[in-house]
Amino acid sequence: MVLRLRIFLSLAMALAIAAAVPVTAFGQDTPPPPSRADYVIGPGDSLQVFVWRNPELSTTVPVRPDGKISTPLVEDMVAVGKSPAQLARDIEKVLAEYVRSPTVNVIVANAASALSQVKVVGEVKVPQSMPYRDGLRVLDVVLVSGGVTDFAAPNRAKIVRAATNNQKPKEERVRLGDLLQKGDMSQNLLLAPGDVLVVPQARF
Repeated sequence: MVLRLRIFLSLAMALAIAAAVPVTAFGQDTPPPPSRADYVIGPGDSLQVFVWRNPELSTTVPVRPDGKISTPLVEDMVAVGKSPAQLARDIEKVLAEYVRSPTVNVIVANAASALSQVKVVGEVKVPQSMPYRDGLRVLDVVLVSGGVTDFAAPNRAKIVRAATNNQKPKEERVRLGDLLQKGDMSQNLLLAPGDVLVVPQARF
């Protein structure tokens, strides 16, 4: 009786430890974390397509200039303009003809398209495009661009948000002068892929 109790307690402890250990690596039974839901795939991006429990169907593919990708069992699927989650659901629909209850995850391995860039134009010293990254803010791109010129009207600056999900582009005003001169961090807005920061010229 005592031996059985010890065995039972040992098994219970082992199960508790296993449940407490986090999974940190991708495996056959562990899908990778999802990509940003608001990211819009564009030509030139490199995508990792992970099919859970089907490694022979998992692959990394480029988004071709025609906006499509091809993976095992899925040919010429349109990827441009979709989020990684949307593309994953579309791939699942096709794979469902061959695989029982497929689970697909799409990760942007390399964001190289124009849709993944942030642009700074107008009265900045070095107008340019730069790669988007998580946490990118207005002050980051202004500093990289060398700051505003003497002819700028920074408090009339605006962010032109890229059109997504068939919606029209949106504009958001930024009092860039208050940010740079007064340290008003409420104007240090987060940027998104495809955003354009426009710094207009002052009216004389």
